[in-house]
Amino acid sequence: MPAFFVHGVADTHALWDGVRAHLSRADVMAPDLPGFGCPVPDGFGCSKEDYADWLISEVEAVAKDAGEPVHLVGHDWGALLVQRLVMLRPDLVRTWAAGGAALDPLYEWHDFARTWQQPETGPEMVPTADPVMAGAILALYRSAVDVFTEWGAAFDRAPSPGLVIWGADDPFVGREVGERTAARLGCDLLMLEGCGHWWPLERSADVAAALEALWLLP
Repeated sequence: MPAFFVHGVADTHALWDGVRAHLSRADVMAPDLPGFGCPVPDGFGCSKEDYADWLISEVEAVAKDAGEPVHLVGHDWGALLVQRLVMLRPDLVRTWAAGGAALDPLYEWHDFARTWQQPETGPEMVPTADPVMAGAILALYRSAVDVFTEWGAAFDRAPSPGLVIWGADDPFVGREVGERTAARLGCDLLMLEGCGHWWPLERSADVAAALEALWLLP
């Protein structure tokens, strides 16, 4: 049963290198989101719906090839996309884990996101990204002003075993969001004390151990 990892903004597949190094399995996939370290396909608008459709298509292909559903893991925007897929296509998911963002209708975007959502914001306002990634980030955030109500209001249960992973000191999305999400969905919470937003980098070994325990659940 393969594992499929989804990174967020402004990252690439390399976000997961530390976690993957601590896993005992080799059937792990961590592709780059379109525009994040790779080109944007023709006709791809980089909206939240485009990325959700892309992820569903990718996971659907992996599950079909494997002949079984996948273990799905996401961070930041990858977490939002994972939760959206779990909601729309539970048949593709054996287990899921997500953190660093959540489809929480009570959450309001952090300051960086609000800046990127303004029409006058240019790519130079995304200094950690190359021009292609910067354009993708701006398009994504501008499509997602109301994502927490548009996607989150209907996401109130987890149809498969799930795990919420959170950095207790996350400056963008406070620990209360992770706690609230785990309680609402009825799933376990791994709260990483002394950890910030990028828990795949900061606590790779702990995350890998928690994922392998999740994957063993019946």
